[in-house]
Amino acid sequence: MEHLLSVKGLRKYYSKVKAVDGISFELYPGEVVGLIGPNGAGKSTTLKTIMGLLRKTEGEIRVCGYDHRDVQARMRIAYIPETPDIYPILTVWEHMKFIALAYNLHNWESEALKYMEAYDLLDKKDELGASLSKGMQQKLMVICSLLHHPELMLFDEPFIGLDPKAMRELKDTIRRLRDEGKAVLLSTHMLDSVQNLADRVLILKAGKLIYQGTIGEIMEKAGPGGTLEDLFLEVTK
Repeated sequence: MEHLLSVKGLRKYYSKVKAVDGISFELYPGEVVGLIGPNGAGKSTTLKTIMGLLRKTEGEIRVCGYDHRDVQARMRIAYIPETPDIYPILTVWEHMKFIALAYNLHNWESEALKYMEAYDLLDKKDELGASLSKGMQQKLMVICSLLHHPELMLFDEPFIGLDPKAMRELKDTIRRLRDEGKAVLLSTHMLDSVQNLADRVLILKAGKLIYQGTIGEIMEKAGPGGTLEDLFLEVTK
């Protein structure tokens, strides 16, 4: 099966600090992969480097067969950062229009309205980004990222700030993406969500990939009654 994301020998150094130190992995169509690790493990740096927001020190990153900096790769990827990055003087609906123009989308309005209804943003349609709460900004980021139907989605702590209903909707969205044959790389400290959503898990520590396996393999390794949290604490101690 052809991978949607290939990371080979990725290194990202800040002077003498090895934020990411030679990691390699792939993501395939129709799978959710959890990227977990302690604070400072290199998770956010990995996502930002894949996205091209940070320049890698060494290694190769390919998205759908294209170099990750290629415009064709950028058309096929979306990224939800930990801190919502929206335009304060655009309304919610103007954000949708901006995305539609950027990706040359047609007949996008009905889909945007459907997402807005699902994430309880319809009544905020004409509000400026600056007036939204962090949770609403996070919802807006999710909707904007979905509009161009990316094949690869990168999530960095996407559940922070969401109310329970929005959290459930986002989990359902991630499952739908998997069912549609998309790939999702999910970084979060909410290990129970990873255990329930992910097909595989990658564990980083101090910039290195120290463990990877399927959820089934993890449950077997954790033993009867064991959890992803148990294994995580064991391998990162």
